Amino acid sequence: MDDGASPPRFQNRKLRTMLTQANLRINRKTYEWTGRALALLEKVLRVNIKLHERRGQVAEGDIFLFNHFARFETFIPQYLIHRETGALCRSVAAEELFQGDPTFARYLLNLGAVPTDYEGLLPFLTAEVLRGRKVVLFPEGGMVKDRRVLDRAGRYSIFSRSSLERRKHHTGAAVVALAVDGFKAAVRDANRRGQAERLLSWVRRLGLPSTEELVAAAEKPTVILPCNITFFPIRITENPLRRLAEQLNRGMSPRLSEELLIEGNILLRDTDMDLRLGEPIRPSEDWSFLDRALLDRVARGVDSWEEFFRAAPGRDRWAGRWHAARARKQALRTRDRYMVEMYERVTVNLSHLASRIVFRLLDRAVTEMEEGLFHRILYLAVKNVQHEPTVHLHRSLRNPEAYTCVLSGPCSWWLQFLETASAKGLIESAGRRYRFLAKLRQEHGFDEIRLENLVAVYANEVEPLAAVTRAVDAAIAAAPRIEPRALGRQHYDDQERSYRWDWEAFRKPRHEAVNRDELATESGAPFFFLPEKGAKSLGVLLVHGFTASPAEVRPLGDRLAALGYPCLGVRLKGHGTSPWDLRERRWEEWLASVWAGYETLAAFADAVCVVGFSAGGSLALRLAAEAPRGLAGVAAVCAPLLWRDKGMSLVPMVHGANVVLEHFGAGNGLLPFHHDRPEHPEINYLHKPVEALYELKELVREMEGHLRRVRCPVLLVQANDDPTVDPESVDLIYQGLGTARKTLVMVPSARHGILYENIGGTQEKVLDFVGRLEPAP
Repeated sequence: MDDGASPPRFQNRKLRTMLTQANLRINRKTYEWTGRALALLEKVLRVNIKLHERRGQVAEGDIFLFNHFARFETFIPQYLIHRETGALCRSVAAEELFQGDPTFARYLLNLGAVPTDYEGLLPFLTAEVLRGRKVVLFPEGGMVKDRRVLDRAGRYSIFSRSSLERRKHHTGAAVVALAVDGFKAAVRDANRRGQAERLLSWVRRLGLPSTEELVAAAEKPTVILPCNITFFPIRITENPLRRLAEQLNRGMSPRLSEELLIEGNILLRDTDMDLRLGEPIRPSEDWSFLDRALLDRVARGVDSWEEFFRAAPGRDRWAGRWHAARARKQALRTRDRYMVEMYERVTVNLSHLASRIVFRLLDRAVTEMEEGLFHRILYLAVKNVQHEPTVHLHRSLRNPEAYTCVLSGPCSWWLQFLETASAKGLIESAGRRYRFLAKLRQEHGFDEIRLENLVAVYANEVEPLAAVTRAVDAAIAAAPRIEPRALGRQHYDDQERSYRWDWEAFRKPRHEAVNRDELATESGAPFFFLPEKGAKSLGVLLVHGFTASPAEVRPLGDRLAALGYPCLGVRLKGHGTSPWDLRERRWEEWLASVWAGYETLAAFADAVCVVGFSAGGSLALRLAAEAPRGLAGVAAVCAPLLWRDKGMSLVPMVHGANVVLEHFGAGNGLLPFHHDRPEHPEINYLHKPVEALYELKELVREMEGHLRRVRCPVLLVQANDDPTVDPESVDLIYQGLGTARKTLVMVPSARHGILYENIGGTQEKVLDFVGRLEPAP
């Protein structure tokens, strides 16, 4: 071989001959068609691969390090690196994959993989880095199925299948990086001395196009990029992949059966695979003055990169031995650095927090707990960890829709987690209490733990993260005695986070054309005013209208706050972000937004008045039909029951056509949006989704059917010449209300937005109504 390394030891003589002839060159055609196949599989399979990196970070790296939990991970990093940079990668794979049929071994070799038992592996990888290849390594040396990477003393170590004991992680990546940087010093020395023949001999051995390219590469420090791979959720239910394998191989080993069960679920069921790159590590930057002086002395007598793997590189034996000894120590320090960096890049999810809570409770000898208290601990742990700057959050901890259901239920994620834990005898749920069973603390075999105790696997994965433990411990301490107002502040924080999450979610290229046409300039975020002194006991919840945002009711909110009322302007789901967002929402989600705002505000007031404009008025009345505790009254301004636009009668038909066409793959249907000319384009969407118009009609129908159940005081205000809502609506709503304490006020106006514009003193009428609801001191 041209890099001086020996061919690997293979029993298969044909394969050994093939290796020598192929010279371990990467086959670009094989590489590219494999990349296309993986891109197709990424669309077909249910695994959602997401690479988290800073711009240009992948291109910067030379040696990429990944933790190892599943076999197919050995293919994914190379695919992603090639997709991002176009670079070909050299990787190291388990030697067992190269045994048996040489066809698969040839395929792996064409992809750039070499076996772990390759003779001269580290010098070979060093040469590959010098050639400009990206090198992919797994420093754990094998799959870490239990995710346990800390020993009892809190030091990094993993279980070795071969030795059946815990050991330190491999230093190979650090050794290769130091050897590359050592040889780069030799290149720089030869260039300074004008040793053209010496440089040319290295260029020929490496197969580089020119001496200039070698010299340019020598000026750059070698970069190690640690990366963490995290899966969520992990499932242990039966899947087609394992069933097929069992039919084809009746004598399948328990180890293979376990791996097919875990990995089949990852690939075939909706699973997130997050790959998160850490900070780059440049070992040469850690060299001391003495290290650099020694290396300069050694580099003068180095003839090849292989010498850096000897006991004494170079011609000066004394300097060579000293350099080698210091390099070994530095390799250990570098290894420790990249392992810390790798494990700190775990993408923390809900299962991590729930599992860590269970084990921290067991540490306190707590073996059972009331369900509501456990859910509150979990919710507070989420809120705590959101404020930990060193923790990297999974989508399930960033999107309130994913985690707030822990408190309100039902929560599909928690049900799946609990079902798995219960089926395996880890957690028992009975009588609204959870019992944490003894099996949680039992030891399991390396190939059994993922099947028998996923709770421990999740807990082990975040054990190195002190910030997660800190967040969990604080939640356990706070949950039993947390005050309603403190919980209310957390709930409002969720509403702000929900706005930011939704806004970002609908900024993808396919949303751009519609978003670009929108003219809204006012913020779509919710608002919450809490007077510092002299706050009134009555709170006011403000609900904006269809296609608008909280900005529509902000002027009234400012006036209420100035008068001392706690005031919350809720954002209805799908609003204030993008018409595409609204297109995906249902009226029940809008009502859920109002409920969330109501419950938040109720923590800061003895009673609540709900003021809604247009569709917000319909939602306020529908909420009132449920008679929530503390409801003082409702003011509904221009609430619709009938519309001026006769085209609204066609909405169900167009909606039905859209549904049918989308079912058969016809893009976004017949007519996804109706272009509108709103009175306030700085607040309202120009594009009204037809699906949302259909949901609006459903909401109004729902409200109408529940008017008789409204028993609280109601103020109805309507513009007498409203161009949007037929003024007859207010009479029908008035007649349908079940309460006798109701007032109807007509405002002379040909505008719809009479509350925002305060036409005819509409705001004063609402303020007067609110004032009359306030309980006497």
